[in-house]
Amino acid sequence: MEIMDAAAPTHVAHRDNHTHRDVNGGWLRPAVFGAMDGLVSNLALMTGVAGGALSQQTIIITGLAGLAAGAFSMAAGEYTSVASQRELVQAELDVERAELRKHPADELEELAALYESRGVEPALARQVAEQLSKDPEQALEIHAREELGIDPSDLPSPAVAAISSFGSFALGALLPVLPYLLGASAIWPAVLLALVGLFACGAVVARVTARSWWFSGLRQLALGGAAAGVTYALGALFGTVVG
Repeated sequence: MEIMDAAAPTHVAHRDNHTHRDVNGGWLRPAVFGAMDGLVSNLALMTGVAGGALSQQTIIITGLAGLAAGAFSMAAGEYTSVASQRELVQAELDVERAELRKHPADELEELAALYESRGVEPALARQVAEQLSKDPEQALEIHAREELGIDPSDLPSPAVAAISSFGSFALGALLPVLPYLLGASAIWPAVLLALVGLFACGAVVARVTARSWWFSGLRQLALGGAAAGVTYALGALFGTVVG
């Protein structure tokens, strides 16, 4: 009895701590990519226009147009991309479903051989394969996991990906425009706010991926700052040439 009591806390601790992040969901990648892209692209666009010594109104209109165009473009692209991927997976599942229906014995042998290759004794491997193959949908799920590396019940959603991408891009792209909407007449408040946003986004991503928050934040800050600097220089150059 004492042994069971001593083992129980270990079991509970293992159960509570042995959890994993959602790596198959369809929201994280488009949300992160959308926020980063919105910040960097709109900041670069606005600094390029500002480098050309254009008016405050022109910079605001440019920033808002970049926000709208980028958000809709990102949403459409993510929806099409994820929907195409989902359709491809569904097509492969249909192929596997047909094989299970036409050649059940061959598929059972294939599953048993797979378990054998992983160290299960032949007799037990066949017994497990037979047991799992009794339910056609369960057999399809197992074959999909083992052969295709996918979970049929956890496919990414095109709508979720599109909405996440649209919202995060719009939020990221709004940061460089916000100081101008609040009355700023110079580019530096927009640059400062955008760079802070880039660092914060990098740090937040690090919280999800369990990487160093300061390294991830500084990396995004450096990339966004470099993009803004290059486009500002190009805008100043072209503005001088055209002027």
